[in-house]
Amino acid sequence: MLEEVERWLATRSWSVTDRPLHRVMAAKRSSGQTVSVVLPALNEEETVGDIVAIIRHDLMQQVPLVDEIVVVDSGSTDRTAAVAAAAGARVVHRDAILPRIPAVPGKGEVLWRSLLVTSGDIVCFIDADLRDFSSDFVTGIVGPLLTDPDVDLVKAMYDRPLGGAAGQGGRVTELMARPLLNMHWPQLAGFVQPLGGEYAARRSLLEQLPFPVGYGVELGMLVDALHLVGLDALAQVDVGVRKHRHQDGQALGRMSAAIYRTAQLRLARGHLIRPSLTQFERGEDGFEPRTYSVDTEERPPMVEITEYAERKVA
Repeated sequence: MLEEVERWLATRSWSVTDRPLHRVMAAKRSSGQTVSVVLPALNEEETVGDIVAIIRHDLMQQVPLVDEIVVVDSGSTDRTAAVAAAAGARVVHRDAILPRIPAVPGKGEVLWRSLLVTSGDIVCFIDADLRDFSSDFVTGIVGPLLTDPDVDLVKAMYDRPLGGAAGQGGRVTELMARPLLNMHWPQLAGFVQPLGGEYAARRSLLEQLPFPVGYGVELGMLVDALHLVGLDALAQVDVGVRKHRHQDGQALGRMSAAIYRTAQLRLARGHLIRPSLTQFERGEDGFEPRTYSVDTEERPPMVEITEYAERKVA
């Protein structure tokens, strides 16, 4: 490991207990900064309501840390929108945001569009499929941004159990993202959960970043933020354990392909010969190929979007 990364681990890796809530609240009051929480959601009716309710109770009613909770629905066919609204979130459909640019499927697409329907100085992203959710996820990653003006982006780190086995989750992280980062961006090798969906950042940083529209968004954001603001502006906070729905092996393969493509773009910006992934399923006549397109589109930095610039002026 690079000496720079060892130093970073000692100075930019914290626990949620390092910043008690009263200290975080004092920093928020003195700075006057506002906090938006965004949940990207697709068919998460079983979990999204509990997450919203806990954030509202703990961080809006008990203490005024969070100023708004926005659930961006990316085309759910279940009751995700209704459940989220009943729990107290403002629900916005992906297609209603910036309609002049047709939306494409993907998590990164939703996160990018969320910048247009939120107003916080700090934007906190939380995946909507978490179980046994604790508001420490929010306070842990928002805290350093309020108390440390030199920090621009904070990722949560946590244990990820799989099938009752501790630390066995995060298969795409271990098999794809971590090797890529260690080989090509070794300064980022200290991140425990580089692909984790729980992170917070200053709007002033997010609006300058391009957003891969699919699963490559987390890796792309880390790499681009490193180049834009430097390693010391990035941090991570231990928030305990993350329990969520796990994907099957083929879905993980498609995620890995999107992440590799994101890395490839940032390494060379070269021409992709075949932006697709073929997987196999056993059928009546043996193994049958299934080919899927790999997310290759990216959205530009939000500051380049006319509607966003006009909103800031207004």
